[in-house]
Order: sequence, then C-alpha cells, then structure tokens
Amino acid sequence: MANSLTRKIIEPHLVEGEWHPGKEIGIKIDQTLTQDATGTMAYLQFEAMGIDAVRNELAASYVDHNTVQVGFENADDHRYLQSIAEKYGIIYSRAGNGICHQVHLERFARPGKTLLGSDSHTTNAGGIGMIAIGAGGLDVAVAMGGGPFYLTCPRVYKIHLVGKLRPWVAAKDVVLKMLDMFSTKGNVGVVMEYGGPGAATLTVPERATITNMGTEMGVTTSIFPSDERTRRFLKSQGREDQWVELKADEDAEYDRVIELDLSEIEPMVACPHSPGNIKKVRELAGLKVDQVVVGSCTNSSLQDLRTTARILKGHTVSPDISFAVAPGSRQVLQTIAREGSLSDLIDTGARILESACGPCIGNSISPKTNAVSVRTFNRNFLGRSGTQSAKVYLTSPETAAAAVITGELTDPRELDMEYPDYEMPEEFVVDDSTFIFPEEGTGETEIYRGPNIGEPPHIEPVADTIAGEVTIKVGDEITTDHIMPAGKYLKYRSNVPRYSQVVFESVDPTFAERAAANRDRDVHNIIVAGLSYGQGSSREHAALCPQFLGVKAVIAKSFERIHKDNLLNNSIVPLTFVDDADYEKIDQGDEIELPDIRTRLKKGEEIVLVNKSRGIEIPLEAELSDRQRAILLVGGLLKYTISEI
Repeated sequence: MANSLTRKIIEPHLVEGEWHPGKEIGIKIDQTLTQDATGTMAYLQFEAMGIDAVRNELAASYVDHNTVQVGFENADDHRYLQSIAEKYGIIYSRAGNGICHQVHLERFARPGKTLLGSDSHTTNAGGIGMIAIGAGGLDVAVAMGGGPFYLTCPRVYKIHLVGKLRPWVAAKDVVLKMLDMFSTKGNVGVVMEYGGPGAATLTVPERATITNMGTEMGVTTSIFPSDERTRRFLKSQGREDQWVELKADEDAEYDRVIELDLSEIEPMVACPHSPGNIKKVRELAGLKVDQVVVGSCTNSSLQDLRTTARILKGHTVSPDISFAVAPGSRQVLQTIAREGSLSDLIDTGARILESACGPCIGNSISPKTNAVSVRTFNRNFLGRSGTQSAKVYLTSPETAAAAVITGELTDPRELDMEYPDYEMPEEFVVDDSTFIFPEEGTGETEIYRGPNIGEPPHIEPVADTIAGEVTIKVGDEITTDHIMPAGKYLKYRSNVPRYSQVVFESVDPTFAERAAANRDRDVHNIIVAGLSYGQGSSREHAALCPQFLGVKAVIAKSFERIHKDNLLNNSIVPLTFVDDADYEKIDQGDEIELPDIRTRLKKGEEIVLVNKSRGIEIPLEAELSDRQRAILLVGGLLKYTISEI
C-alpha cells in the first residue's frame, strides 16, 4: 500500500487506535522539549505523577523565554528547572544557549522520530523530517513519563512544490502565501506534507521556517522529506549518522493535493493583527516604519542573519528606526562573530540581543506608542509586542533589511544591489558546553524551590450541574495571548494564583476580579466565544488560570486543537453550538445552566443549555472521545494519569 510520509512515521509509533483519519489515536513520543515559560508547571505536574525518571529517548529543557531576570522569580525558576533536569535525567539548555526550536533543530532533531513540545512552534522540527507537535505542558509531562500522546488521526494535505524561489523571495514568503491560501482557522486535524521537486531546492532552515508557521494555520504539524539536503545539514552538525532517507511513496493518496509554484511567489507581509492578514509587500510600499526586529524561532538561523548582514553591509540605520537582531542560538552567534557578519550588523547600528525569544513574547524591545514594527516573527496579535497600540507587520529578513535601509516598508526587489546568495557551511560551530547533560546516579538531587514555585492547582471533577453566569462573551479568533498575556507577566507562570489576576486583561480588565468573586460565592463562570477559540500559543495557563478562577465550561463555535486539549486536561468542559446562530442567543451576564451535565457527558448524550435570563434552551455538542470524557469526569489529565499508573 502506498503511504504518505506522515503515515509512514505515525503508524509505527501507534500504541492505541489505528490509522483512520478523524478518530483518536495514541502515539509513542521519542523526544520531548520544554521551555522555561511552560516548563515549570510541566515539571511540577511530572513530579506529582511520582515517576522516578523520564522514560522517553530524549528530554530537553530549554531556558529561552524568561531570560530578562528582573527580580528573583525567573532566576529561581531556572534553578528549579536545572535541579529537576539533574534529578530526572533531562538535558538542560542554559539561558543564552538559544531558542528551543532553533537549538533542537541543530543538535537533537532526528528524521523519522516523534517530538512533543510544550510550545506550539515545536512544529519547527518538521523541517528535518520529524513528526513534531506542540501541546500543553501536562501532555508533555505524561509523554516524559512514557505515556502516549493522544491526537486525532490527521487528514494529510500534500503541498506539491515546483519551481524555485527567485532572488529576494524567502521561505517566510512561502508560508505567508500558505496562510493567505488556508487562513488561520478551519485546519484543525490536518498535517501539511511538503514535497515535489521544489522541496529539494530549500535548505533545512528554510523548511523549518515553513513548518514553524504551519502552527499559525492551526494544523497538527507540517513536515518535509528527509533527503540529501537533510543529510548535508546533519553532517554539518556532526550528526550524519542520524540521517535516514524518508519520503512519501510516489503514488501515495492524500486528502487534498495543492500545487505551489515557488517561482511565482513574491515578498509577502502579514498585517496587524493576525498572521492570516496577508498582503503583498508592494501593496504597502512606502509605509513609514519605526522599528525593525530580526529574530524569533522562525527567522534567526545562520542563513537568516548572514543574509541580513550582507544586505545591510555599508548601510547605517536611520535615526528614525530602532533596529535589533536576536540570533536564534549560541551556535549562530558564534558563527556570525567569527565570519564577520556580526560586525557588519553592529556597524549598521543594530542592537544585538541575547539568543532568546525576547521581543516575540513582549519580553523586551517593545515598540513605542502607535509604532509600526516590522518583525521576522510568527505572530502579531494585538498587544503581543508589549505595546497595545503598536502595529506589527511580519516579513522575511530580506524585507526587514530593506525597511532598515529605506525607513519604510519596501519590496526588497527594489533595492539597488545584487542578492546575496547563501551557501550552507560544510561544518557549523559545534559547542555543546552550555548544555548540562544528565549523569547516572543523580536521582537523589534535592529540588530547589524558590518562593515563586507553587504547586499544580487542585482541580475538581465536572459538577453534576454547571450553573452560573456568562462572565465574558468574546468574538472570533480569540488567541491564548488574549486569554493569558505574556511579556512582563511571564515570571508568574509558576504562581497560578498571581498569574490568574490578569486573565483576559487586554479584552476585559475586570474579568479576573468578577470571575474570582463568582467563584468565592459558588457561582460557576462560563465563557462564550466565536470561531477558532484558543488560537496561538500552547500555554496551558490559558486553561489553568481560568480554571483557578472558577471557569467550568467554554461554549464556542469552534476550538483550536491545543487549547481544547488544555481545557480538557484542566476539567473545563469545551462545548460547541449545534447551530452557530445560537451564539447570538446568549449575552454576557446571562444566567445559564447546564443541567445534569456530568450524567450527559458520561452517557455521551446531547448537552442542553438553559438560558434562564431569556427563558430558552440551546442544544450543544461535546465532541469528545471516551478517554476525554473520562478525563473530565475524574478531574483532569493529572488525576487521570495518576489513576492509570
């Protein structure tokens, strides 16, 4: 039987279920990764399971988000993470070593393996031929303990690439074109599998840029074949022995096939405030720019920074522009330092930032009031930059560099210079000295717990009847950034009571206080939402913190995959409208009831919403597997897992 590449990797990893798109399956996870913003809670949950060591092939803990150490909280969290890594056998990547996705691609990602990460852009490793999936921290903790990861068996779309990118057009433009075609919603349960002769023209870092931002489309993951390009990349990293050739069968069948001619793509831009708000750069030419930032897990590779430096060599940044560069890893920084590209960037007037996420999560270099900021990042949600009034445009490094030179959004093809072609080095700088690798016999390590380290919140099972108030009603495409802001609040990820005080801050600053008041008088909080609720980051705190405030159910037109799983994991019932028009029959402040919901969930019966304020009933759906219903009934995934051990 002819198979897709996706099926060739997933099927041998099946531990529950079988290949049947749309049905739930459980797969074995070979590798896991966490980052510090999501990792502290993931490891607190792992500790609560009572397992003595990680049980998958490789587990890595990266410090790349909370590296701006203002106050004791972040430093304490990092020491906690380091002690956890030592005790349980986890590779620890110290602050400054780089962004988890870039570093993992360089040093640990392997074709044909499965990777689960507590960050939505774990899909980056699909560029090397992995099934790499982002998930909530608790799902990752379960995988570290040897448990399967459950997902919907995907539909697979073949993206047949032909042609070759023209000069000044980049991989970022390819994925922005994909977002223009597929948008940010409606792609749940899909894997984008790239192939065709055009795929062979793309380097591994270019492929990783494309798979990284597949997350913005809401897909489960994206993947490229493992071919000669992959072998060369692994050889340059001193890991050629880990290469295997992997590709789809010639006559493999797909749920959908789309042909994309790389030679027809031109420079693209995602406009505020969504990665799916796509235009051609030339359509916005002349827009005055206040800030340019090159970096993030999407565009901070050696290829990205070397190209940026060569475009900018001999130029000086305009006094009206703030320009910063964040190398994706220590390896990238070391390489551009040794070859001179770093000096070229400094000569241009760039601010050189730490190899970390930084500006992408609003943790540094926030733009000025009402600024136009051009960034090579993957997200431009309202307020994510740290400045609520800023307008963030997502572009390739080439387009970003053109903006540095001209002071305005400019199609880089209009620059009066020859395009600097990139050749991948035969050998990268390989220096693993800022990893701390686990040693044998360290299971007795004492765990460091600073005052910012809490415990996983206690979660009650679903009540017999949910009765309370629609505490907030929101529209379409609400992201986890809307629910749980990052930036200056990241240091409270280990402290759920404190972090819960800013739930929905950018949408309704009164929400947390009102929800807590309802909770304290035993009134259940219910959230009502539109399409694609929970886009964006995998941050499970967007479920943990509402749960702490007494949110018992979310009723939406549709959910994004990771956030729906996080709601389930924290015993918040995710419900959808049978008829989306019923969304208009509920208002914020309405008194509603979900009678006998526990019994109805247990029996798989239709859920009924009684809107007491309007005197009407609305049918709802709970699209859940038997396992997911059991998780809700017992009080969340942590309790469920402990009961199964």
